Amino acid sequence: MILAADIGGTKTNVALFAAPRDASAASTATTPLQRARYQSSQHAGLTDILKDFLAKHDIAPRTISRVCAGIAGPVVEGHVETSNLPWCIDAREMKQALGVGAVTLINDLEATAERAATLGPGDVCVLNPGKQRSGPLTAGAVIAAGTGLGMAILHPIDGAWWPVASEGGHVDLAPRSELEMDLLRFLLTRHRRVSVERVLSGPGLFTLYEFFETRGTPNPEVREQLRAADADAPRIVSEAALAGRCPVASDALDLFVSLYGAAAGNLGLMAVSTGGLFVGGGIAPKILARLQDGRFLEAFTNKGRLSPLLEDMPVHVILDADAALMGAARRGVRLELGLVREA
Repeated sequence: MILAADIGGTKTNVALFAAPRDASAASTATTPLQRARYQSSQHAGLTDILKDFLAKHDIAPRTISRVCAGIAGPVVEGHVETSNLPWCIDAREMKQALGVGAVTLINDLEATAERAATLGPGDVCVLNPGKQRSGPLTAGAVIAAGTGLGMAILHPIDGAWWPVASEGGHVDLAPRSELEMDLLRFLLTRHRRVSVERVLSGPGLFTLYEFFETRGTPNPEVREQLRAADADAPRIVSEAALAGRCPVASDALDLFVSLYGAAAGNLGLMAVSTGGLFVGGGIAPKILARLQDGRFLEAFTNKGRLSPLLEDMPVHVILDADAALMGAARRGVRLELGLVREA
């Protein structure tokens, strides 16, 4: 059995899979036998969550040949301190604590990239068909905004994509206009350093709302909703914007989409992802209508002399909400079958 987990700053998804016995079935993981969702912040760490999962489903740890978990944060030698949670996770310690066969920790975007390698037409929405190439497989890339911002590169090896982790979401925010320079000044009153994640994430969307609130008049009803103690600020802002109920929310979402496109284009340049760029994470499917209105692609392709390279680049939004979970399961399966080795 493979126990897969997708750990984000907000939620942790866990699922149990039966590992296939031969390589021909290893391209994708099978349907989960059991699964559960946990609120990440309500638990002391991943080990506690997995112990709870095994106990509730009456699963003997010795039947688990491998745990494979995708985690938001840089994984170094089997150890990670999560970016948006107060967790320190160590693969060796977890293996001993759980009593399972093996534990593999990978970056959450690395897990999403594993799934990107197996996506079908029904799993994506095409933003830009790009240029279809007939030669050897070329590089791809994944960018995903959620509780934080993640990036990964899909490197071609022997005709298949190999996911390469990245912490590109923490690069410096680079303003492109007078408006964005004002935004940077606004953010520098709050932070000593401003990364792209400060604006391209769920909390970042609310920050953009606060920025435009200083320049315009928000809908009073929306403002009251945001003041509630348990307010889901990103959802409130995005829904108000999509419904046209609040000009401040609409301005915030428009700039969010433009910044998202610019960041995706920067990743496309760094990875030279002529094989395709994938937009993942929980936010993109919820704001799909705005991603399709041209603002995202305008920023994506606006790269000066290299604009033609971006114009030919396929861009897809991942619609599979379980992409990172299924990607973690796929990596676990491939490790168990010896198709790949531990990094």
